[in-house]
Amino acid sequence: MTQALIVIDMQRGFDDAVWGPSTNPECEANVSALIEAWPGRGPIVVVRHDSRSEASPLHPDAAGNALVDPVAAVEPDLFIMKNVNSAFYGDRDLHAWLGERGIEELVICGIQTNMCVETTARMAGNLGYDVVVALDATRTFDLTADVAGLGTVTRSAAELMATTALDLQAGGFARIATTAELVAG
Repeated sequence: MTQALIVIDMQRGFDDAVWGPSTNPECEANVSALIEAWPGRGPIVVVRHDSRSEASPLHPDAAGNALVDPVAAVEPDLFIMKNVNSAFYGDRDLHAWLGERGIEELVICGIQTNMCVETTARMAGNLGYDVVVALDATRTFDLTADVAGLGTVTRSAAELMATTALDLQAGGFARIATTAELVAG
């Protein structure tokens, strides 16, 4: 089975303080390890979030829109720019591109675990792909929001990562793996 590595939103703007506390400082090193181990396994797809908000560190005119160095150094087989959560809704039709190449298995990593990574993994699972999320090659940020009927809800980045892993695996959308497992095998 041919695999594709999907690297989502590994951008400098996620180091901006606007996002708040984060977890998993090993994310970038783990993404780099996956990229280094990938030759011969299949294509690499790099996805970049181009925010429509001019105030966002991920806006195309902002310095934070740039990819982090290990990802910027990659010559991807496909580069996608998007402004929504799913990599399947970008400037290229990811589903069609994968289908043309007979790719049935996706390994997904990147930022944010509970946003673009989870949304892409759920959609991929619904489209019939065999999906693996390298959880330790993702990271996210603490969240707080006022939610109707619940009041103010706060979750730490670590809680959000654990919830994403549980939702994806228990829900049948994806398997959760470590970078070490994926590099080894």
